[in-house]
Amino acid sequence: MANTPYPQSYYAASANAAPARPLLQDDVETDVCVIGAGYTGLSSALFLLENGFKVTVLEAARVGFGASGRNGGQIVNSYSRDIDVIEHSVGPKQAQLLGQMAFEGGRIIRERVAKYQIQCDLKDGGVFAAITSKQMGHLESQKRLWERYGHTQLELLDQRRIREVVACDLYQGGMLDMSGGHIHPLNLALGEAAAVESLGGVIYEQSPAVRIERGANPVIHTPQGKVRAKFVIVAGNAYLGNLVPELAAKSMPCGTQVITTEPLGDELAKSLLPQDYCVEDCNYLLDYYRLSADKRLIFGGGVVYGARDPANIEAIIRPKMLKAFPQLKDVKIDYAWTGNFLLTLSRLPQVGRLGDNIYYSQGCSGHGVTYTHLAGKVLAEALRGQAERFDAFAELPHYPFPGGQLLRTPFTTMGAWYYSLRDKLGF
Repeated sequence: MANTPYPQSYYAASANAAPARPLLQDDVETDVCVIGAGYTGLSSALFLLENGFKVTVLEAARVGFGASGRNGGQIVNSYSRDIDVIEHSVGPKQAQLLGQMAFEGGRIIRERVAKYQIQCDLKDGGVFAAITSKQMGHLESQKRLWERYGHTQLELLDQRRIREVVACDLYQGGMLDMSGGHIHPLNLALGEAAAVESLGGVIYEQSPAVRIERGANPVIHTPQGKVRAKFVIVAGNAYLGNLVPELAAKSMPCGTQVITTEPLGDELAKSLLPQDYCVEDCNYLLDYYRLSADKRLIFGGGVVYGARDPANIEAIIRPKMLKAFPQLKDVKIDYAWTGNFLLTLSRLPQVGRLGDNIYYSQGCSGHGVTYTHLAGKVLAEALRGQAERFDAFAELPHYPFPGGQLLRTPFTTMGAWYYSLRDKLGF
């Protein structure tokens, strides 16, 4: 199989050195076979190895090849639907468990970075920016809600205060979450992969799972080898394809676009984001941005349903960047790319078990950096027989998209257009 390179991006161009990992050419046995070396798979592998399991990871391309190595790099707490939505749709016990877990993923990332000395440019502080007074009211409610679940590192920002943290005239106010923050996402994945290997885990790259032979001891087939395991964790998300048809029917790959400027220099960079926090606005189709370690602006936004690569990413995202920062009109864009994520109809993660020994987590719906790290811990707990937190996620409804795979893209695009119109009109 050809050696698949990382797609062109700022992250690939600035990645830490990493060893080339072998492709699977033999038959091997293991306790747990993890399919996918993104955050979900790597987090699962780490927690399992720390608890004495023998773990083998199969990756179709390279470590962090998918969304884990191409996202906006923002540590954002909670889920794509906030806890109040969950409270209205599930019972109080389940809501309490899910609410308590909503802030755990960021803590796990920081623990991993510290324990394994991962060099990924970790910075503290994330801002939710309100464009309308209605959005500001929602942030006020969100602060009360999050504090009810014990999350207290929050500060509401009025119009004067938000100007002190971001030089943008679009915002009515915002909320600062000091337990949020940002990282170089590909370097985080590469550091976690090195940690997996330091504990005796084995990662095979260029080794896609092409078939799962289900049974008491599942066998995962790759083009040139196979893995016999006691348990399987399916962690392919938007890059899983049709390996597990019952999962593909209830999710849809989507693309988000990111651009990165040339280095801005210390003075201009500091004038844009004086405290070096990351920012995302409160629109349904939100924009998000932050500074890199070498003082570039990384700016993302927009969604392409069905995960097609747009012909000209810069033409889509640069106008959004200039609306926020017109002072960058003469700045050159050095990198532009698409990263795919997996959307569910409820916008909540899908977690579950197929038979007795195949576990899965998928469908972060755009809030994956923190959730995937939590998911690894929850999956590992379930394999150890501690399933209460796993069950809280597994009991969330898994809805199929209306019209099946043929019509899910146009239906979802129509829904997004409706909510985007509401954002523009201030409803």
